[in-house]
Amino acid sequence: MSGRSLWIVCAALAVGFVARPAMADIFTYKDDNGVVHFTNIPSNDKRYKLLRKEGDNPVPTVASLARASTWLPSETLIQQYSPIIERASIAHGVEKALVHAVISAESGYNPSAISRAGAIGIMQLMPGTAKRYGVTNSLDPVQNINGGVRYLKDLLVMFNGNIELAVAAYNAGENAVVRYGNRIPPYAETVHYVPKVLGFYRKFQTKKV
Repeated sequence: MSGRSLWIVCAALAVGFVARPAMADIFTYKDDNGVVHFTNIPSNDKRYKLLRKEGDNPVPTVASLARASTWLPSETLIQQYSPIIERASIAHGVEKALVHAVISAESGYNPSAISRAGAIGIMQLMPGTAKRYGVTNSLDPVQNINGGVRYLKDLLVMFNGNIELAVAAYNAGENAVVRYGNRIPPYAETVHYVPKVLGFYRKFQTKKV
């Protein structure tokens, strides 16, 4: 479960996603992997460029962000970890396309990734989650992937197979989803994260991995 910098989008959550406008200065930049980042507080990071001023057109909707997510990790990276992902997916009963999607969004297949919030490894496990699933070395891709897939499985069971809610819980924590009435929490990062993962998921469903 990751805790990265604020990516600003706005959505009202009723049944599924229902987007509405938000007014704020929005800054963006595209990193070396082609991932687009959004924020309303660029601080001193000169990579961020102004996307829209307050009073302009509304920020991108959840649906438009999902459609715009065209980047995929390199085929070499995908194939490097595909055997581990497939074994873990079969062992724990989680669709491998979903695991690939979460990994793409979480770390871009970087097993050494560490977030500012302390999430570690290829599936960005928080220390508490790693401990819960017996992961003793979160930088080990095999342990990390197995722990992350087990967590995904438990979230899918908890939310009756609802992938959107399971993905939201992977990002924000299951307690946050429950607290908001089994709906996607209205956190900027989570509102952006869910359609991003679902966009990857749709691509991996049609991709041989």
